[in-house]
Amino acid sequence: MNLADMLSYADIGQLTTIASHYQCQCKRNSKHELIQSILVTLNRREFIAQQVNTVSLQDLRFLNSVLFDSRSFYSVEDLAAVVRQTTFDLPANEVHETPREAIARYKRSGWLFNGMTSSTKYLFQMPSDLKDRFRAELGHTLKRKVVKAGEPPVYREEQDLCAEDLMYMLKYVNQQEIELNQEFVMYKRYQQQLMDMFHVSEPLLTKGGWRFGYGRSFNAYPNRMALLYDYAFYHRYIEENGSRLELSGKGAELLESGTKESMVQIFRFWLKLYKSAIPNLASLVYWTGECAKEWVTAASLHDAFGWLIKPFYYDTAESILNERIIAMMMHLGLIRIGESPESGMVLKMTAFGQKLASKSLNLGSGELEPLIDKS
Repeated sequence: MNLADMLSYADIGQLTTIASHYQCQCKRNSKHELIQSILVTLNRREFIAQQVNTVSLQDLRFLNSVLFDSRSFYSVEDLAAVVRQTTFDLPANEVHETPREAIARYKRSGWLFNGMTSSTKYLFQMPSDLKDRFRAELGHTLKRKVVKAGEPPVYREEQDLCAEDLMYMLKYVNQQEIELNQEFVMYKRYQQQLMDMFHVSEPLLTKGGWRFGYGRSFNAYPNRMALLYDYAFYHRYIEENGSRLELSGKGAELLESGTKESMVQIFRFWLKLYKSAIPNLASLVYWTGECAKEWVTAASLHDAFGWLIKPFYYDTAESILNERIIAMMMHLGLIRIGESPESGMVLKMTAFGQKLASKSLNLGSGELEPLIDKS
């Protein structure tokens, strides 16, 4: 529903509050004049740009979360949770507005409206046309901060290698008697043998350091291998039977068919798997797609939207962007990564990546309840 529709359903109390917030010049006892005055103010071409350029980073983070949420309605608790996710860099010793105070302010700004039916009157929604305009303007703002680069001498691109290596994993599990330790983890010799079969090699983990939050087996295997293992385990292609890792009947059927898994499905799985650590991952994929249609420096991407990334325990915003997002997007075939003598690390979206990034508005929903961390 668009802004004009929501204003027509709003009570005169909220209309008066919005009009006062923007200092609209109109009769406050005429609903028609209130609506017309608010529409004129909020539909001005420069209005959205002024909002994006003047509100706080916390408000922009809130906006970003709502812009990429496919839900039509939000409860107070939903919105309060979003607000709490936006304040991670505020000084702890300062007094801040509560989530409910922030929600009330967003209502005064005309960003949020109550539902119109008896079942939705205590829920909130954002006008669809405002969402579109905010998303477009925020995109313009981020793209202006990105530094373009020339094509590097060499670059790395992995296309659909994840899907191929997933099949290699199933073949290996089918052919070998793989022993698991007490933590249900493959012994290092099996991991190395499997890694030697893959198109893309990663160093095996050594003891020390923290690893949690990015999937069930993230604490046991390197990033890409952990993603493939969790994908196979979640889809019940492999089974941990006591001290053995075995191919399931479903896995045997897939292997016999010779049909590779869709990279789109692996991408969707990655979004859901990393969502607990990076709640706004889908939006970050989208903004990477918008900002890296041509070769750009990786450092400038962090400057453009690193402020949207909440640190996760010992993972900083920069390490999350570089290691958890950009590196994994390359493994998933979404981006090319190169090294430029002048600009350092540079990257560019692939055609496949552009297609998925443009659809990531709706790809990040859903949870993976069985895939809790082992740790």
